[in-house]
Amino acid sequence: MPLKARKPTTPGQRGMILQTNDDITRRKPKKSLVRPLKKHAGRNSSGKITVRHRGGGHKRRFRVIDLKRDKVGVPGQVTTIEYDPNRSARIALIKYPDGDWRYILAPLGLTVGDRVEAGEQAEIRSGNALPLRAIPTGTVVHNIEMRPGRGGQIVRSAGGAAQVLAKEERYTLLRLPSGEMRYVLSECMATVGQVSAIDHKNIKLGKAGARRHRGWRPTVRGSVMSPRDHPHGGGEGRSPIGMPGPKTPWGKPALGHRTRRNKSTDRFIVRRRYDR
Repeated sequence: MPLKARKPTTPGQRGMILQTNDDITRRKPKKSLVRPLKKHAGRNSSGKITVRHRGGGHKRRFRVIDLKRDKVGVPGQVTTIEYDPNRSARIALIKYPDGDWRYILAPLGLTVGDRVEAGEQAEIRSGNALPLRAIPTGTVVHNIEMRPGRGGQIVRSAGGAAQVLAKEERYTLLRLPSGEMRYVLSECMATVGQVSAIDHKNIKLGKAGARRHRGWRPTVRGSVMSPRDHPHGGGEGRSPIGMPGPKTPWGKPALGHRTRRNKSTDRFIVRRRYDR
């Protein structure tokens, strides 16, 4: 979808670049697929802040998305393409012959009236979901499961796409958007095509208020804090951090320090994203 710029009648609109809504065909979501969404402002179940700089923002409602694509062998028809405030991609409302309605992540090029299907016998067409073993080498996919039956967990954001590179015994080799190459079980489901809203990365909010509407609060540099609030703080005037390497507010290495600790899945990674 193309981008649009505002007429610069205010300082905020001068730098604002947004996506057009030409692809959206319905403003209100399907009521039966909407759930209330409580705000947590970055706090966990204990009330402690685990994600800083969150809070406020416009009220949202959760759209129930079918990430498992487990309605096998039943073709459905796309009735609307809609906006989802909880993700960067568009969503598509699918109507099935038995009266069931479901939302799916809308792939690029999917339009109202198209038919989508899930299952090993489905066509290799954008929006159809198949096991990786049934998808030809070279195909672009998204919404990929990490374990069979769990539902899509990776490659779900706007413009995301992974490529099927090879198949070896029980595993399929994928190149992920980050450049990482890894094996995934061939029993896992994936959806053919690239995720919609490919221009999402090019938008410019234009003003601080637009960021606040999305639930993000201001960020303060550690170097302007006091020493008790941040390891980079203190000193007279503008001071260097005064230590080997930048630190987080809790004294851990930051900015490029690798934090991956999941050794159990290291064997599935052929090439890391850092090695590009």
